[in-house]
Amino acid sequence: MTVAETRPDAENERGRALAVLAQRFGERFSTGAAVREQHANTTTWYANEPPDAVVFAHTSEEVADLVEICATYRMPVIPFGTGTSLEGHVNAPQGGVSVDLRGMNQVLSVHPEDLDCTVQAGVTRTELNTHLRDTGLFFPIDPGADASLGGMAATRASGTNAVRYGTMKDNVLALTAVMADGTIIRTGRRAKKSSAGYDLTRLLVGSEGTLGIITELTLKLQGIPESISGGVCPFPSLDAACQAVILTIQSGVPVARIELLDEVQVRACNAHSKLDLAETPTLFLEFHGSPAGVAEQSETFGAIAEEFGGGPFAWTRNAEERTRLWQARHDAYWAALQLRPGAKAIATDVCVPISRLAECMIETKGDIEQNGLVAPIVGHVGDGNFHLCLLCDMTDADEVARADGLMQRLVARALEMDGTSTGEHGIGQGKIKYLDAELGDTVRYFRAIKQALDPLNILNPGKLVRI
Repeated sequence: MTVAETRPDAENERGRALAVLAQRFGERFSTGAAVREQHANTTTWYANEPPDAVVFAHTSEEVADLVEICATYRMPVIPFGTGTSLEGHVNAPQGGVSVDLRGMNQVLSVHPEDLDCTVQAGVTRTELNTHLRDTGLFFPIDPGADASLGGMAATRASGTNAVRYGTMKDNVLALTAVMADGTIIRTGRRAKKSSAGYDLTRLLVGSEGTLGIITELTLKLQGIPESISGGVCPFPSLDAACQAVILTIQSGVPVARIELLDEVQVRACNAHSKLDLAETPTLFLEFHGSPAGVAEQSETFGAIAEEFGGGPFAWTRNAEERTRLWQARHDAYWAALQLRPGAKAIATDVCVPISRLAECMIETKGDIEQNGLVAPIVGHVGDGNFHLCLLCDMTDADEVARADGLMQRLVARALEMDGTSTGEHGIGQGKIKYLDAELGDTVRYFRAIKQALDPLNILNPGKLVRI
């Protein structure tokens, strides 16, 4: 039951809310079925649950107006960036209004001398890095999809560079956000550190639009490395590849990216991206630094890989060759789809302490095979995070049941190893059922925070925490 449905005049109030929003936003207000369904696109098990309307906002003040109207009529508000989230974050299970932030796509300021910038929430990571190209700086967080930076902050995204540069929580200095009553707040300033009160920036990063709607971000930037080397290294087994990763990290080698593809995913990438890699567990790596530094790091890793039966490690500084390899890694989802045309792809992830990574991946691999399922494995293994792209025939009830069982055992396995149900995809709708098992009584305080900041439960209800 929604908040609005507990009120005697709920339907009339919803209708009045939509009428007020239509008058306020004119052509940037839509109730078209195709637009609404596109704004509830989801890759989870959940069906498409469209909002009642979509509003295309251009400023923080417009978002504030929208939220204030929706609060008056107790209408849910669901933020929408680019729709690339993976756990049903943009679904509207209680109806309401989807606020599309893609029109908020301005880079507001860049301060090269301070290594920071301020952007609107709809700017994508690719757009930001294109804007920064002539400054000698870049924004390092790369989840693969060309996601909006507001959405990346809301889901605490990370990606291939996290092993060196951290995740979104490490790279956001301050936020501008619209709270549940329509108030616009700024959580901090551009200083690199502060001890001034509660850290609302970190509270909103990862809150998935349930506590406030992020409209602007101040971000840390990095200098573009003088030299970059990268390449691929095959291994005889998942265990050997994981052990090489562990020793590399423990040895203090400053690897920038270290990604693992199992033999199924390598086969898919070979076909989709026209590669000729050996179909065996393979690491994709990248090193950043001076020419001498990246050469030394590459050679050190090559020696480590050899200890575990891996190699040869074929590395290069050639930008075109590296780009081709990393594009293949970023296209892993689309490559996996070709393994089973017509199947639905369900992407999920877990993260465990790196010392348990090999064990968790090998047990999961066995579980996949024992249940006759197709689920390529890829991983940001430098921080213990890996993903399944489960390919499931949704018309086969028995296969769906086996797939669901696999997903549940995957999370249980990660939690038993003191890991987490989600390393970077977030909770959304898809992982909400696992939160109590992972955090126990802590979830009670999640609810208290949610109820304090959003007493009407209008901000992305049904996600992250049950109210």
